[in-house]
Amino acid sequence: MSYEPLDQKIYDHLLNMILNDKLDYNTIYSETKLSKELEVSRTPMRAALNRLTQERYIDVIPNKGFQLHRMTEKDVVETFQIRSAIEGYCTSYIANDYKNYEELFTKLEELLQHQRRVMNEKGSIEEFFKYDQKFHQFIISSINNETFNSLFNRYIFTIRTLALSSLKHEGRMEEALEEHTNMFKAMKDGDRFNVYPITLKHMDNPKSINLEDILSK
Repeated sequence: MSYEPLDQKIYDHLLNMILNDKLDYNTIYSETKLSKELEVSRTPMRAALNRLTQERYIDVIPNKGFQLHRMTEKDVVETFQIRSAIEGYCTSYIANDYKNYEELFTKLEELLQHQRRVMNEKGSIEEFFKYDQKFHQFIISSINNETFNSLFNRYIFTIRTLALSSLKHEGRMEEALEEHTNMFKAMKDGDRFNVYPITLKHMDNPKSINLEDILSK
């Protein structure tokens, strides 16, 4: 029987609450109260909260508790720098060896079709993003680099928050689909000279939107 550390269970529980919008941005949550509710000691609770803080899900407020992390200009810039570095490398790598990625291209084409359907049917941003996220995850995971996978997964919540925010802007869904399509074509055609700037454009456009949103508040 496998044993899961208590702090991991607490982390998973709180993360699930965060990802399913069970916590409110304007509320400060008590570490002591949560520990009592979950019937755990403060040591594993603190370990879980420290991990969530490092991954930018929450901010700890000394002597009060914690609250959900609000995106800052620094968060936006760093997130897209990380994504540009990882995904720029991955798309270039794939384009350089495009003949060996037919299975990936089949998956990506299906995701593009789903995104187009959602857009044409004026579906939800959440549904569009679900396929958006898979598009990027498939590209990164196809390289078989565990460090890339781990680093990308650390930023999933931030990526989701920023993407949902930018996709609310009129025309951004159409732009995102076009950018995905251009990335797909460049990789599939083995266009190693243009795939990198095409990928960076897909990072720069939403980054500008997110920065404008934050600076306008």
